Amino acid sequence: MRIGIDLGGTSVKAALCSESGAILRKQAVPTKIGDADGLRGDMKQLALDLCAAQGVSPDEVSSIGIGVPGSLDKKGCRLIFGTNLGMNDVEFARAFQPEFGCAVQLDNDANCAALGEATAGAASHVQNMIMITLGTGVGGGIVINGKLYTGCNDIAGELGHMVIRQGGEACNCGRRGCLEAYASASHFVKFAERALAEGRESMLASDRGHLNAKMICDAVDAGDPLATELFEEYCRNLSCGLANFINIFQPDCVVLGGGLAGYGEKLLEPLRRLTIPEIFRCETKNTEIVTATLGNDAGLIGAAML
Repeated sequence: MRIGIDLGGTSVKAALCSESGAILRKQAVPTKIGDADGLRGDMKQLALDLCAAQGVSPDEVSSIGIGVPGSLDKKGCRLIFGTNLGMNDVEFARAFQPEFGCAVQLDNDANCAALGEATAGAASHVQNMIMITLGTGVGGGIVINGKLYTGCNDIAGELGHMVIRQGGEACNCGRRGCLEAYASASHFVKFAERALAEGRESMLASDRGHLNAKMICDAVDAGDPLATELFEEYCRNLSCGLANFINIFQPDCVVLGGGLAGYGEKLLEPLRRLTIPEIFRCETKNTEIVTATLGNDAGLIGAAML
């Protein structure tokens, strides 16, 4: 048995999983922002509650994995800087003692989502994959030969911060022209709000100041010219990043997750059409572009499999 914990700014989710990554039971509690001791106590109690509910002894748990947002020290099982959690320099391994004697692993939440999809989701049939999450930012994870690739310092996989336009839009990381500044849901909305502020006509105008990515996609479905223009530009920008990733790694598949991936084939079709001419291909096998299948469970499963 394994336990995976997904530590988010709103809730702490935990799942008891089989060795193959199947979720047997899961629970969640609100995140105690800024309260490290309270947070650690909740995580331990969730783990104990899962075991009790499933009739499993803590001794039967072979590992506990935690997915966290922010920078971290994997070897020390320590969150270094957690902006969304209101706390820094938090160590987690000892929080589960003495009841749990197993190893406790820690990794970035996007890496956990990638490992989850690689274990039990859209990429479970392959050994090499890249996952890109299209949400408030653009996150990512790289799996090579069935294992996460995290680089010499455990921070590889920041796919959203590949520059696609030198000197372009400002990114939250402090650089300019990052993929995140063109392909995140928040910047998709930013470009729509900017166009409306410039006087462009659109059915989106009635929700100006309160737009979200789904509203823009709905307007695309309704044939709105501005929304269609914005979406086509979004796909061109994202396909630039996808082509770069594929040309570097040639993975079996690229898995798209996050809110915008929910647009499904309406997103995949133009992305494939735009990306394929820009990548190196062969006659026998080439990278697939697919959407994630595990939803919010991906991070839980991936954390459990760390």
